[in-house]
Amino acid sequence: MKKESISHKGKIVNMTPQVTTVSILQHAACGECHAAGICGMGDMAEKLVEVPTDPYGNYSVGDEVEVLLKASMGLKAVWLCYAIPLVVLLGTVVGLLSAGVEEAAAGLVGLAAIGLYYLLLYLFRNKLKNEYIFTIQ
Repeated sequence: MKKESISHKGKIVNMTPQVTTVSILQHAACGECHAAGICGMGDMAEKLVEVPTDPYGNYSVGDEVEVLLKASMGLKAVWLCYAIPLVVLLGTVVGLLSAGVEEAAAGLVGLAAIGLYYLLLYLFRNKLKNEYIFTIQ
C-alpha cells in the first residue's frame, strides 16, 4: 500500500488569519518511521510548522491536531537536500580530475560548488516554501 502523506501530531501554539503555527513533538514512533530521515523529526524534540489558516477550520490555540504533507513533497525534499548535492559534488570532482586538476583543488572546488548550490536553495527559499504546503487534519 502506497502512503500518500506524511503526518505528525502536534499542538496549535499560535493562530493568525494567515498562518497557524503548530508545534510538533517527537515521539517514539519517529525512530521507526521510514520517512523520519525526510522530515528530520527523528533527531528533534520540537519543531514549529507554519500552516495556512483554514478560514472554515474549527481550531483554536492549544488544540491537538495532525499536520499532513504530501509524500511526494517529502521525496522532492530528499532530492533537493541530498541527491542533487551529491551529483553536483561527484560531477564537479570527477570532471575536474579528468581535466587534470589536482585532487585537493578538485575537492575544494567540489565543496565550493555544493556551497553555491545550497546558497541558491537559500535564495529561493520563499518560492520553495510556497510549494511545501502543510495542512491540518
